[in-house]
Order: sequence, then C-alpha cells, then structure tokens
Amino acid sequence: MTLTDVRDRVAERGLGTRALDLLKQREVGVLAAFVLVVVVTTIKNPNFLFSNDGFRDLLLTPSLLMLLAVGQAMVIITRNVDLSVGSVMGLTAYLVGTVFVDMPWLPWPTVFLIGLAFGGVLGLVNGLVVAYAKVPSLVVTLGTLYAFRGINVMWTGSDRINASDMPRGFLDLGTSAVWRIPVITIIALVVLAAAGWYMTTQRAGREYYAMGSDPDAATLYGLKVRRRLITAFMVSGALAGLAGVLYAARYGTVNSQVGSGYELQSVGAAVIGGVAIFGGSGTVFGAAIGAFLLMTINRALPVLGVQDFWQQAVVGALIIGAIVLDRFAATRQERRLAKERESTRV
Repeated sequence: MTLTDVRDRVAERGLGTRALDLLKQREVGVLAAFVLVVVVTTIKNPNFLFSNDGFRDLLLTPSLLMLLAVGQAMVIITRNVDLSVGSVMGLTAYLVGTVFVDMPWLPWPTVFLIGLAFGGVLGLVNGLVVAYAKVPSLVVTLGTLYAFRGINVMWTGSDRINASDMPRGFLDLGTSAVWRIPVITIIALVVLAAAGWYMTTQRAGREYYAMGSDPDAATLYGLKVRRRLITAFMVSGALAGLAGVLYAARYGTVNSQVGSGYELQSVGAAVIGGVAIFGGSGTVFGAAIGAFLLMTINRALPVLGVQDFWQQAVVGALIIGAIVLDRFAATRQERRLAKERESTRV
C-alpha cells in the first residue's frame, strides 16, 4: 500500500467521523422532523406548501418566534430563563403604534431603533436584578412578565392601534418579499446569523457556555459572569422588542394581549432545538429550527384533522421528550468521563 493510499484512507475515516458527529447533533434530528412534518402535511394537502400563501406562511409564521427563541437560547445557555419576552413584545408593539399616532412626522424606520432600545432596557432590568440581587431568574422574569403585562393593560385599556394609524411603508414590511422570501423572515435570519457568529466564534460568546456549564468555576476562572449575564438578558429583551415591531408591521392591529403565550413557546422552541434547560449546551441555530418545527406543527395538525387538545399535547410531549433526552445525554456523558478518568489513573 502506497503512502497516498494511506492518506486517502485516513481522510475517508476523518470524513466518516465528522459525518457521524454531525448526525449525532440534535439540530439535524429536529431539522429532519421539520422536513417530515412538511412532507406528510403536503401529501395530505398540497396547498400547505405549494400554494403562494402556504409557502409564505411556512416561512413567515415562525419568524417572530424565532427572534424570541434566539434570545431565549442565549439566556438558557447561561443556566437562566427569561419568561418576560412575551410581555416585552406586547408592550413594545403598543409603544410602536403609539409613536406613530403621537409623532406621525417621525420617519417610520426609526421605530426599529426605538423597539430595540426599549426592549433592551426592559431586559436590562431583568439582568440587573438577577445578577446583583442573586434572585433566581425564574422568579424575577415571572414577576416582570406580570408587571410588564399589567403596565401594557393599564396603558392600553380598551383601546387598540389599527392599521390606519400606521404608515403604509411600515405595513408593507409585513407583506413584502424578496425572491418569495418574506422580508420579516430575512430580518430574522440576519439576526440568527449574527447571534450564531457571536456565540460560536467570539470568546465572549463561548463564555456563555462556560457560565452555564459551571457558574462557580467560571467565576473562579475570572470570567465576567455578571456582565455576560446582563448582556444575555439585554439581548433577549432587545430581540423581543424587535419582534414587537415586526408584529405591528405584519398584523397592523395591536392590543393589550399581543405576545401572550410567546414566552412559553420561546422556551419550548429553544429546548426542542437542543438547548439544554440546565444550561451549558445548545445553539441558537437549534433554537431557530425548534421555532420552525413548533409553529409548523401547530399549522400542520389541524390540516391532518387533529383536535385542539391533541395539538397542545403533542407540543407538550415534544418539550418533555427534549428535556428527558438532554438529561439522558448529560448522564451518559458524565459516565463516559468518569470511565476515562479511571482508565487514566490505572
């Protein structure tokens, strides 16, 4: 056997190992499940995918949840959770409508900066309390969920913002597309790419995983735990604010109930997408795929003739299954590392 043959075999084994590692990743399984749901539902009703509205909704409907799931994933990776994102989304959406009503002279693209800043400030409130008061994030964000929602209800009252109160150029964002891809989806994908680049290639992004894996060790190592924690909550709030702006653009009507239920859906999307609820592992890409799978299932089950109760049960089963799978994988990893340490000592 020549040296070239040996190199070829080594390369083949390397490619096979990388392919095997890829197949082991949760994101691949979730993506496969998403494709399977689309294929089965399309066979049942071809309009689900092949009609203009069907293809558009397949991309557009999960986009808002994807923004929330990306921010939620960053928080969960640090071993925390943000239950206030739905309320932040609703409060920001109404703020946007109010800005258009009270300041019609303001250029409509400015509301994107307003929404991001406003959501970031609300996320900062969560982050500061969690980081400095040492209160569990579940308690803090559950409290701000109700507080922000209460402010929204008090502010909104029985009023609502209608499409006639908003500029036409802003509302066109909800229906316009580039090469059949909705503009809102493009915005969400750009955010996903930026967050994925930050979390996977930047040292600061990798520190989130270190915090989630072992917060005490991260502190002893000298990582800026408080700063990273506050930043994660600020990003989550800012993306919820952006989702509120895009919600107003898509639906054109804003009331006090906007965003209700999105907080749990964002957690579910992240967990289903492979983000460990115990922190330290997962990717924002997986959370995005989880959002697509979750929303597509919600659209597909009625087409397949599944009743409302079973629709919720299926989603709940997915979330529970994802958490159990994460725990099983973590336990298996701990056993493997323990065996490796024992073999090293011998």
